[in-house]
Amino acid sequence: MAIRVFLISLLFLSFTNLISALYEDQVGLMDWHQQYIGKVKHAVFHTQKTGRKRVLVSTEENVVASLDLRRGEIFWRHVLGTNDVVDGLDIALGKYVITLSSDGSILRAWNLPDGQMVWESSLQGSKASKSILNIPKNLKADKDDLILVFGKGCLHAVSSIDGEVLWRHDFVGESIQVSHIIHSADVILVAGFVGSSEFYVYELNAKNGELLKNSHVALPYGTFGELLSVSSDVLVVLDDTRSNIVTINLKNGEISYNQKYIIDLIKDSSGQAVILPSRLPGMFALKVNSHVLIVKLTNEGELVVVDKINNAAAVSDALSISEDQQAFAFVHHGDNKIHISVKDVNDWNGDLLKESIVIDHQRGNIDKIFINNYVRTDRSHGFRALMVMEDHSLVLVQQGEIVWSREDGLASVVGVTTSELPVEKEGVSVAKVEQNLFEWLKGHVLKLKGTLMIASPDDVAAIQAMRLRSSEKSKMTRDHNGFRKMLIVLTRAGKVFALHTGDGRVIWSILLRTLRKSEVCEHPVGLNIYQWQVPHHHALDENPSVLVVGRCGPSLAAPAVLSFIDAYTGVEVNSLSHAHTVSQVIPLPYTDSTEQRLHLIIDVNQHAYLYPRTPEALDILKREFSNVYWYSVESDNGVIRGHALKSNCKAVDEYCFDMRDLWSIVFPSESEKIIATVARKSNEVVHTQAKVMTDYDVTYKYISKNLLFVANVAPKANGEVGTATPEEAWLVIYIIDTVTGRILHRMTHHGCQGPVHAVFSENWVVYHYFNLRAHRYELSVVEVYDQSRADNKDVWKFVLGMHNLTSPFSSYSRPEVTTKSQSYFFTHSVKTLEVTSTAKGITSKQVLIGTIGDQVLALDKRFLDPRRTLNPSQAEKEDGIIPLTDSLPIISQSYITHSLKVEGLRGIVTVPAKLESTSLVFAYGVDLFFTQIAPSRTYDSLTEDFSYALLLLTIVALIAAIFVTWVLSERKDLQEKWR
Repeated sequence: MAIRVFLISLLFLSFTNLISALYEDQVGLMDWHQQYIGKVKHAVFHTQKTGRKRVLVSTEENVVASLDLRRGEIFWRHVLGTNDVVDGLDIALGKYVITLSSDGSILRAWNLPDGQMVWESSLQGSKASKSILNIPKNLKADKDDLILVFGKGCLHAVSSIDGEVLWRHDFVGESIQVSHIIHSADVILVAGFVGSSEFYVYELNAKNGELLKNSHVALPYGTFGELLSVSSDVLVVLDDTRSNIVTINLKNGEISYNQKYIIDLIKDSSGQAVILPSRLPGMFALKVNSHVLIVKLTNEGELVVVDKINNAAAVSDALSISEDQQAFAFVHHGDNKIHISVKDVNDWNGDLLKESIVIDHQRGNIDKIFINNYVRTDRSHGFRALMVMEDHSLVLVQQGEIVWSREDGLASVVGVTTSELPVEKEGVSVAKVEQNLFEWLKGHVLKLKGTLMIASPDDVAAIQAMRLRSSEKSKMTRDHNGFRKMLIVLTRAGKVFALHTGDGRVIWSILLRTLRKSEVCEHPVGLNIYQWQVPHHHALDENPSVLVVGRCGPSLAAPAVLSFIDAYTGVEVNSLSHAHTVSQVIPLPYTDSTEQRLHLIIDVNQHAYLYPRTPEALDILKREFSNVYWYSVESDNGVIRGHALKSNCKAVDEYCFDMRDLWSIVFPSESEKIIATVARKSNEVVHTQAKVMTDYDVTYKYISKNLLFVANVAPKANGEVGTATPEEAWLVIYIIDTVTGRILHRMTHHGCQGPVHAVFSENWVVYHYFNLRAHRYELSVVEVYDQSRADNKDVWKFVLGMHNLTSPFSSYSRPEVTTKSQSYFFTHSVKTLEVTSTAKGITSKQVLIGTIGDQVLALDKRFLDPRRTLNPSQAEKEDGIIPLTDSLPIISQSYITHSLKVEGLRGIVTVPAKLESTSLVFAYGVDLFFTQIAPSRTYDSLTEDFSYALLLLTIVALIAAIFVTWVLSERKDLQEKWR
């Protein structure tokens, strides 16, 4: 009996590993999470003697953050949201971080040490205008001084202690565009232009906002750009020809102006002049061509050039380093180095600092620079420089060395694709793990303690460190399960990164030359990244490559730029620019002999260009000429069109083709507006067309890669939730065949509105919207089935070969389809939807939901089965149908991001692994997150935490028990024979 109990207990312990859960020591084994902030717009240093030294920043991703000045780590941060753009940032009272956002309508104060919000003020206004934040520099902790905010056409005076609006002056009735605020002890001057030539100054009482004086002057010419303050009573601006500098003087309450020809300051002034926004006392920086002129305003009101900087990149604001001394920095490029100079504003002959540093050229030029001073041990002044680079990275330089750097360009990913890693060659070991017997035994003892849940916190940390060291997930070669890959991402800065899926490290990065700002391409925009060449096993001597598509400007009429990048080395193999425009990129399902995938690029003139531009690719396209179809969506006009190739262009280019319109669907503009369109993934694998229904009935999925889901709403319901009443809101969804233009399914949801997020997979589509009548969000599912193959249910037809399963599928044959649909309440707002993908399509699907809380929820597709009923029959239960409920369950263990947040979540990408049970998931926003999920559990492999040591111990114990039992049995038989 005792032996039986011992064996049962051992078997119980050996099966404890079958429980699917994430333990404390498993964090970081299959997932990684990286935090970023984005491109820095404003930066304020806080380096008092007491407390941690930090720099406060706001970014183009609407992030407010506090960074450790020693290591660059994030102390705290807040992501304000897509529409809450940060307009200004400063420190008040020595303990509050003040931010102005949402076009000057929201003012917040954050606690400096921990980032907790202290107060928030909503500033009213009705006129779009420039936002200005003015905080006195002498604001002390024991003095409640005014914070002046101009926004929405109104000037507000706000208490710095509690955020109370003390007074408000309305400029909405005026036509003035306020550009500058000057705050003295008792008077506030508000300056700006009416039109481009009428200059106005309003003098207000600082205590109550009462208007004291209003004066203006008419300039004989228009102006260009923003006003820049040179001193407390002098402003400068360029005229509309950008050939004169206009100096406006406000002394003694009177307005006077002077002008100075730029050609009088510099002889070579053929380029367009721009006044840089750097704030320097008594001077300003003027950029002409590649030169920057430092222009000083003398006491007599004359403009004098004190320095000319060649190849200048950026100029900082002035920094007060003592009561009577101010300094500023400028950087310029030369000799493959970056040269930093810090000068005293009042003493131009000497340099407070002059040093050169070498920075990776893949970071590009310097976009902005912020400086901070400190006192060295010899009582002299030292300086540190925070530089924002062209690729949106952040670099801190001190004493000629890079202290730290941050790759914050990864906060603005615009496109993602994947690539396989190289194959490990025979005889070459990429990672060698050497350990002695003692370490081996120690590791297994720790694993055993962890399995028996008797490990101490130190043991748990040691187990995790040991697993990370021994893990093969970070190798630079392929694995047989397909977990190790490269994520190749394109950022808004035009930089391409290759990230390792094992640990998220950057394998290589390249700042594309074609997407860098230049005189030829002033506003480059990266559109997307595509797989270009994917060599298979018979062509492993070729490296895979990717295609990056962009354009030189935000408009469709801007010329296209193309870059071809080697996926293993990150080298730009080839590039094309200014050949034609780009409005649509269509990857075709054809490849040439070198495994290059054919692409069609459609321009705004309705021409299609073939890539690669080779005779072989041209022959392939001509063979498949009649099988190439695509569609275009004109959301503003409410039109969807189907297209096909027609013939070669009349131009000389043989790789250019004219296109013809096959069909068009025009939605009535008075009743419907297109807000969302979703199509199936072109590379999705469907395991089987047949689906076994209840009572062993078989139906056939309508599988077509040419289906398009379209969501339309009523024009009045096109805004945010709550902008329309249920009676004037409706949502209409369509499923359209893009080859013929047939509408296969149409359904109307009355009293519902967007935004609509959807995902299309196999024969079903799931979409999310808001129900105004129920005041709740809903998720709906529509499944499409093929009725033309319904007769194949007869088994004798299969035996006699009379079925039509092998008959060719054509969109031109009129489809006989039927649909099943169901709607469910869902408690969360949604940012994005995606579905898991596996290698063979056998594994059950999960819908990945990016929630408003910036987490990713995995919802089993069985919950979105339209066949769910309140009381399912026994056959339906055997088929896995869940009883119907009005709401979808949200299980906390179903969040694949665990307790982490992907701040600013914008998209989710799923990639199949070679192991059928596993799907790789990559979520991106301001943060990046990667993990592996198994929707149907890991039925084809053992889990990571499977204890081989415990299995071996169980086997040894069983063998020992068998031997002991045999000995006892023999002894008992012998005793019975002696009786």
